[in-house]
Amino acid sequence: MGTEAISSREIVLLSNASSNEKPSLVIEPTKGLFHVDLLEIWKHRELLYFLIWRDIKVKYKQTVIGASWAIIQPVMTMIIFTVIFGNFANIPSDGIPYPIFAYTALLPWTYFSQAVTRTSLGVLGNSVLITKVYFPRLIIPIASAVAPLIEFCLSFLVLTGLMAWFNVVPTWGIVLLPLFLLLALFTALGVGLFLSALHVRYRDVGHSIGFLIQFWMYASPVIYPLSLVPEGWRFLYSLNPMVGVIEGFRWAILGKVNPDLVAMGLSGGMVVTLLALGILYFNRMERYFADVI
Repeated sequence: MGTEAISSREIVLLSNASSNEKPSLVIEPTKGLFHVDLLEIWKHRELLYFLIWRDIKVKYKQTVIGASWAIIQPVMTMIIFTVIFGNFANIPSDGIPYPIFAYTALLPWTYFSQAVTRTSLGVLGNSVLITKVYFPRLIIPIASAVAPLIEFCLSFLVLTGLMAWFNVVPTWGIVLLPLFLLLALFTALGVGLFLSALHVRYRDVGHSIGFLIQFWMYASPVIYPLSLVPEGWRFLYSLNPMVGVIEGFRWAILGKVNPDLVAMGLSGGMVVTLLALGILYFNRMERYFADVI
C-alpha cells in the first residue's frame, strides 16, 4: 500500500517514559466508509483556499479578457438558445420572456457542469500532491466544486441586468436562492467524488465527462419548462437532481410559476443520495490513489 493507506485522523502520542523522547505523529486509517473528518479539513483550510485560488488563477492565466469569459459563455449560450429554441422551435417558457427564462436555468447549470468537470479531473490532476504530501484527500474535490462559485457570482450580474430590462421584480423567494445553490454544489460534489475516484482507475472517465454533461443538460429543464414533460414521465424525470435545482432557481428569482413540490422533493432526495454514495465510494477508493496514480 502507498501513502493513501493513511487517512485524515492524526493522533499525537506524548511519551512519559523519557523527557528527551520526541512526540510521535501517528496517522490512522479512517473508521467507517461514510467518515468525513470536518475538523481535519478545517485544519487544512489554508490548503483549501490555495487550491481554490490556484484553479481560478490557472484557468484565466494568459487570457486577454480574463474572468470575462465567465460571463461570455452563459450569455452566448442564452442567445443561441433564444434564437433556436425560443424563436425557431417556439418552445414555451411559462409566460416568461425566453432570454431570462433560459438564462435563469443556465446559471446553475453552467456552475454544475464546470464543478463536475473540475471535480472529476481534480484527483488525477493533483497526483503529485497526493503521492508526496499528507492532507485530507476530500480537500481536492471540495476545492474543485467551490471554485466555480466565483464565476457564478460574475454571471449573476448579467441576470440583474436582464431582470431590469424585462421589468422582472424578484419576490420573497429569492432569499431561498442560496439553498438551491447549495443543492447544486452538493449534486456536483456527489457526482464529482464518484467520477474522480473512478477516473483514477479508469482513464476512460475523462473522455466521457463531456458527453455525460451534454446528455444531462437535455435531460434537465434548461431549454424547456418542467410543464412540458408528460405527467406519466414526471416521476422518473424528477429523479434528476438538477430538476429541483433549476426549478427552484426559476421560482426563487422569477416567481412566476409555482414550483412542483413533488418534483423538487424527489430531486432533493436524489441530491442527498448522490452525495452519500459519492462519499462512500471516494472513501473506499482513496487509500489506493497513490498506488494506482
